[in-house]
Amino acid sequence: MQKTHHNPHVVSNPGGLYSQLVKVDVGDATFLYLAGQVSEDKDGNVVGADDMAAQAEQIYKNIAAILATEDARLSDIVRATTYITDMTERGAVSAIRKKLFPVNPPATSLVEVSALAGDEWLIEVEVTAVIPRKTN
Repeated sequence: MQKTHHNPHVVSNPGGLYSQLVKVDVGDATFLYLAGQVSEDKDGNVVGADDMAAQAEQIYKNIAAILATEDARLSDIVRATTYITDMTERGAVSAIRKKLFPVNPPATSLVEVSALAGDEWLIEVEVTAVIPRKTN
């Protein structure tokens, strides 16, 4: 097993607090563990303040960008955990997920939390993806 930590330049840098991506090679597979993604642009500015749907869209753009650094796609996601601050907004999140995962959606958990680490964040999504291991 080989494990590497990455902070791809396509999203904001966490400043050494955690890794945005941990890549684990096991057998003929590579597991991609993404840290919880929030609605920020790559400069760390909040996108879609007070708008759950806009934040969800930005989050999945960030997830897609991180996955692309490893030649992976949203369809490679096998597990997603979504944390939201208001369960009445879950319909907006579900609509976006249905658009992004029209067939074979990943195993998913949806959890309501009282708050996220940033006051303007309404949603956070962490995912695991699996792709074939690259051989050199």
